[in-house]
Amino acid sequence: MIKAAPKNSIWHTALHNFEQTAKRLKLEPEFKMKIQGPREMIETQLNPIISHNKLIQVTAFIVRHNYALGPAKGGIRMTPDVTIDDIAGLAMEMTWKTALIDVPFGGGKSGIRFDPKSVTIEDKEIIIRAFTRAMHRHIGPEIYVPAPDMGTTQSDMGHIRDCISYSEGTAITRGCYVTGKPVIVGGIVGRTEATGRGVVHTIIAACEKLNLDINDLTVAVQGFGNVGSVAALEIAKRGAKVIAISELAGTLYNPQGINVPALAEHIEKGGSTADFPHAEKIEHHALFELDCDILIPAAAQSQITAENAPKIKAKIIAEGANAPTTPDADEIINQKNIFVIPDILCNAGGVFVSYLEYTQETQREQWTLEEVNQRLAKRMTQRFLDVYQNARENQLTIRNAAMNIAVDRVAQATIARGLLP
Repeated sequence: MIKAAPKNSIWHTALHNFEQTAKRLKLEPEFKMKIQGPREMIETQLNPIISHNKLIQVTAFIVRHNYALGPAKGGIRMTPDVTIDDIAGLAMEMTWKTALIDVPFGGGKSGIRFDPKSVTIEDKEIIIRAFTRAMHRHIGPEIYVPAPDMGTTQSDMGHIRDCISYSEGTAITRGCYVTGKPVIVGGIVGRTEATGRGVVHTIIAACEKLNLDINDLTVAVQGFGNVGSVAALEIAKRGAKVIAISELAGTLYNPQGINVPALAEHIEKGGSTADFPHAEKIEHHALFELDCDILIPAAAQSQITAENAPKIKAKIIAEGANAPTTPDADEIINQKNIFVIPDILCNAGGVFVSYLEYTQETQREQWTLEEVNQRLAKRMTQRFLDVYQNARENQLTIRNAAMNIAVDRVAQATIARGLLP
């Protein structure tokens, strides 16, 4: 059990949200501790040999937070500063996310403390395979099923699958050991775009409930990676005007609307927001202060804080990132009556399509993109409506209603399985 974590850390935010939910649901203290988790935390040291016969040491983690509803599910984060506290917080978030979106998974997460940008593609593969060999007994269709996250890609997932099948002497794995793989080796079409598309599905559903016409709305997006870029492209297609986009290289602003496809093409060709010519450059912090209708934080955790929350003018905040809002900021946002679509609902499209990939590989089926997108749209919209209705009936915020539903489902599953080991 993690005893303490820095304020505004992922674990701190996740634990705060859970504890508030446990109070609302009136969970008994002992039962609360049982599902608070994490159930299992593994730390190991990797010692791969990379280019020029260089032996390096890399710390890696796997956390299985809860598996009452099924095997742990969650991505592999590869950054130079990731901690086991971060991984535990993200694993807890995944527990509630999978429960809320109603897929038969629990919550898990992995971390590899290393900067993937500091090595070649070949050396990164060596590190990923070292991680897989070291953690093989903790990965499996009924144990923990990883996927891409910050710093890892679908190619890395293909290497994990190959490493496991090679070690078992088989052409393919016996079941789905990892999702987010390249389509050619068992992945599913539409998985890469699923999280960003899911964000937009929840925004559209929210706009309908709030009587807002998407064609009249302006949008600011923090982050132009996998989630932010797809969300920006999709919401622009729906008619909204994307007036600001931020990434590490710089923040763009154009009150007439940024040409999102042109920016995506510019970056794909090796450019960045720093040298994109068709928008004004503004400070990163200014993105949160813009006069816009929808704010999509799709970068990292703890970006909306007590310092910048009072300056936010958006009507809707759609949390594309995990835990982008700190507890203190959440209180301020609620007082401002800003409509928040919480992360465990807003960005759950990725894990839903991962579930489709899991079933596709388990059953040796092949889904079409049309089928995947239809099921994604239906599931995201229906879950939003379920949460919205619960919030209205119980006079709760959308975040609190989502957490109530998710934690209650995990509690019910825990009781159904039995409290004895």
